[in-house]
Amino acid sequence: MQILRLEHVGKNYFNNQVLCDISFSLNSGEILGLIGENGAGKSTLLNILFGMPEIFSTGGYDGKIFFNNKPVKFNSPEQAIKAGIGMVHQEFSLIPDFTATENILLNREILNTTLLKYIFGKRTATLNKSEMNQKANEAMNKLGINIAPDMPVKKMSTGYKQFVETAREISKTNIKLLLLDEPTAVLTESEAEILITALQKLAHSGTAIIFTSHRLAEIKELCDRIIILRDGKMIKDSAVFGMSTKEIAAMMIGREKNLSQEIYTDDIKNFNQPENKTPNKIKNVRDISFEVKRGEIFGIGGLAGHGKLGISNGIMGLYPAKGKVKLSGKKLQLNKPRAALLNGAAFVSEDRRNIGLLLDEPLYLNIAFTAMSVKRDFLTGIPYIFQIRDENAMKNEAGKFIKALEIKCSSVEQKAGELSGGNQQKICLARAFVMKPEILFINEPTRGIDIGAKNLILKTLRKYNQDNGMTIIITSSELEELRNICNRIAIIYEGRIAGILPAAAPVEDFGLLMAGRYEKFN
Repeated sequence: MQILRLEHVGKNYFNNQVLCDISFSLNSGEILGLIGENGAGKSTLLNILFGMPEIFSTGGYDGKIFFNNKPVKFNSPEQAIKAGIGMVHQEFSLIPDFTATENILLNREILNTTLLKYIFGKRTATLNKSEMNQKANEAMNKLGINIAPDMPVKKMSTGYKQFVETAREISKTNIKLLLLDEPTAVLTESEAEILITALQKLAHSGTAIIFTSHRLAEIKELCDRIIILRDGKMIKDSAVFGMSTKEIAAMMIGREKNLSQEIYTDDIKNFNQPENKTPNKIKNVRDISFEVKRGEIFGIGGLAGHGKLGISNGIMGLYPAKGKVKLSGKKLQLNKPRAALLNGAAFVSEDRRNIGLLLDEPLYLNIAFTAMSVKRDFLTGIPYIFQIRDENAMKNEAGKFIKALEIKCSSVEQKAGELSGGNQQKICLARAFVMKPEILFINEPTRGIDIGAKNLILKTLRKYNQDNGMTIIITSSELEELRNICNRIAIIYEGRIAGILPAAAPVEDFGLLMAGRYEKFN
């Protein structure tokens, strides 16, 4: 039975046509893969279907949408939810201090039946926590995961947060259509497999699914059909069966991409971090010691929740840390982010929206901000007495990086929050490059990035490494990404270094380290 039909849907943002003439239909129980490069219009299309406020605050959309064979025009997510549509957004929308249960059943709490409730209304009612935990567990069991229902979100790994987001949607009893915007971008391969299995079961029960991902292997494994968007236009609507990954990628990108990689070497940095209390991760890293050579690209990998992100966050002062760190032979003062920046380091966080970007500020300020604040670049006047921002200099510099990184935007004046996730990531990278660092720490550099943009970012990192001798430490959940660009890779298991291998080592050896089997390497 047909559940959804779009007829000639289009969307214009700030005189920029981001969607044009999109028409397709979707049946109950069908899984549709929506793919395209960053900025192709995928998230905008999902936001239209879910009635997101930014769609209607910017003039609405063109065309017609039919849901359950009835014309609809949702003006809010509440209307979409009431009709039977759920959405898992690319960026988390969880409340950090709330537990897994409280987030999953937010605004759908189960109340105890008491006399006070009948007399004075819901405000006097108390939560039925045992029944709420049971409901939350049922949703998480559908996903095949085991998260303590009373665990606060702020103590969860990134992967667990994504599962809680998804559990919230599938816990709703009337869901007929589930929209998923890059749900596996923050998951490891094993976690992604768990989610894919759960979504297949959900589809078999009759729920229609629209799934976006840059992992084309997942699209082929999960989806019945694919729709390919390029520059806001629908390039292909086809069954997945019979299509190769290479063919899909070629249509998605619309141009030839050379995915060949190179590797390098040389000498710098000694790091020993006995303890790092990471507030957002499950494991603390401890007794970490390694050296990175000047000009080397060094990788840090491991499964989600084992603490790998704590290393760079600790060095850069974002997580409490103890130990000794030397950058360019100079001892670094820990727990002070400015100290690391002044010592020639730059950082690109895995959390681009909360740490990496000034969402309501223009792109040129986002790109220049750290260099202006720390190195006092882009200022004019008398130093330390009277200085103002040199807006023209900032705009010129931003323009160079927007061109070099192929950032899709209307102008340097556009607000960072209006860009797609992948283009926001490029802005974070540009901000780091403006610092002209000796060493760059970068976490999850291609999270939520399409294959074309991923290749561009990795190519840019290699170029800066080769041309400027910049040392790079990359932390990533994508092992193959690390093996393609790094010289050596450290694998973190249970908060410790399980081993450090050359990138060219057999993939089986990396798998052993990720599973905590050190015997072969010690």
